[in-house]
Amino acid sequence: MVTEFPLDILLNIIKLARSTYYYHLKQLSQVDKNQAIKVEIQAIYDEHKGNYGYRRIHLELRNRGYVVNQKKVQRLMKLLGLSSQIRRKRKYSSYRGEVVKKVDNLIQRQFESSKPMEKCYTDVT
Repeated sequence: MVTEFPLDILLNIIKLARSTYYYHLKQLSQVDKNQAIKVEIQAIYDEHKGNYGYRRIHLELRNRGYVVNQKKVQRLMKLLGLSSQIRRKRKYSSYRGEVVKKVDNLIQRQFESSKPMEKCYTDVT
């Protein structure tokens, strides 16, 4: 960065340490080591139309040969701004079709019989 003012004066004005300036300058020149994984995460996310969260993407990455931690996948997805679609819970409904006719009570609470297996019944609740 070439300017008409010396670097020391500029750093004094904005109250920034020289080491901090050079640290950030070095960080800008470094290559992103997670770039390949980020591209693959984005591809999996797009392939499944945003339905996959970090757990399923992690499994898909393992199937494709990448060894990466679940937490790292979660961090990279957050960095890329990816989040899965949340499924809404359905409201409970006990309706299962048409209501059938009620069966007549043939026993009429007379449970004793004169011979075995004359009356067989069960309770369905």
